[in-house]
Amino acid sequence: MRRSPRVATALATASAAALVAALAGCASSDDGRAAATPSPAGTAAASTAPGPEASTPSPGTPSASPTTATPAPATPAPASSTPSPGRSSTRTATASLAIPAIGLTDLPVVPYVGTTDDRPGTKIQDRGVAASPYGDHGGVGPGEVGNYLVTAHRLSAGGPLHDLPSLRVGDVVRVTSGGLVYEYEITGTRTTSFRSEQSLAEQRAAVPGTPGAQPTQAMITISTCATPEDNAAGNAWRDGNGNPEHRIDKIGVLRGQPSPAATAGPS
Repeated sequence: MRRSPRVATALATASAAALVAALAGCASSDDGRAAATPSPAGTAAASTAPGPEASTPSPGTPSASPTTATPAPATPAPASSTPSPGRSSTRTATASLAIPAIGLTDLPVVPYVGTTDDRPGTKIQDRGVAASPYGDHGGVGPGEVGNYLVTAHRLSAGGPLHDLPSLRVGDVVRVTSGGLVYEYEITGTRTTSFRSEQSLAEQRAAVPGTPGAQPTQAMITISTCATPEDNAAGNAWRDGNGNPEHRIDKIGVLRGQPSPAATAGPS
C-alpha cells in the first residue's frame, strides 16, 4: 500500500525523535554508573599509596617487634686516676726542719697562705720559727713535685738560720712531716733581691730560678736574710717589714724515697 508523502514524513520524524531519546537515556545511565562505581585501578591506587613517613619492608624481611628490642647496657665511666684538687696534708701541717751541717734540729716550719717574707710570713718568723707559704703565690708541701719554700730569720728572733750561708753542695736537709722524713740534698745557692720583681719570681718559681718552667722533681728553697752582707756593702735599704734587700737561698733536690720518722738515722 502506498503512503502519502505527508504520512511518510510524519513517520520519519517520529522515528528520529524516538531514536534521539533512546540515545540520551543510554548516555545518562552510563554517566551515573561511572560516577557511582570507581574503576578497579582507581581503588587500588587509593588504598596502596604510602603516606609521607610510611615505609614498605622488603619482601621476606620480618618487621622488628618493639617488645623484643633490648637496649644496650650503659657502660660506666672509668674511674679517674687524677686526684681531686685540694690541699695535701703535708702542705697544711706544721713540719720540722733539720740541717745537720749547721747543727740545726727540729725547727718548726709553720705553713701559711701568702708569699715568701710577706707580713704574715715575717710575723711567723718573728716567733723564732720558720715559715712556709702556700696558695696561689706559694709553694708545695714537703716531698711534693715543685718548690717547697722555707724562710726564717738569720739574726733576730734567735737567728735559727744564722749559719745557713755556710751550707755546701751535697749537704743534707731533712724535713719531717706526717710521720715521714724527706731528705733533700743541697745543689746550689741563689741571691734574691726584694727590690726586683723578676728576682722574687725566680725565687718563688716551681722550678727555682726558672719562672714558667714545668717542675719534674721535688725541690726545696731555704731562705734567710743577707743583713750582714748588705750592711757591709753599705746597703741600708729595708722593706716595710724590716727585711734587707737581699736574701740568701739554698736550693736542694729530694733524694730517694721518704723514710718513716721513727727509723730515720743520722747523716
